Amino acid sequence: MAQEPTRTARIEARITPEALAVVKRAAEIQGRSISDFVVAAAQEAAARTIEETQIIRLSVEDQRAFAEAILNPPEPGPALKRAAEAYRKLIKSSQ
Repeated sequence: MAQEPTRTARIEARITPEALAVVKRAAEIQGRSISDFVVAAAQEAAARTIEETQIIRLSVEDQRAFAEAILNPPEPGPALKRAAEAYRKLIKSSQ
């Protein structure tokens, strides 16, 4: 039988009695303690939040536009050309 990791950290939260009743009911439905239910829900929400910030989702149209821009990039405009020249001068002067 696998041993559960030792729980040493503690979190606290104050919620309304109504919110507690909802959480308690949901925990009962899943056959979990309130603590287990809250920890699992918090972990799921945290994982979802992290995933949403690390994964960029594009529509099919946006995916095509992105691929097209990579495969056939537009010619550099005047501002980009000036920036590249300024960069070259900066690097040359620092050597």
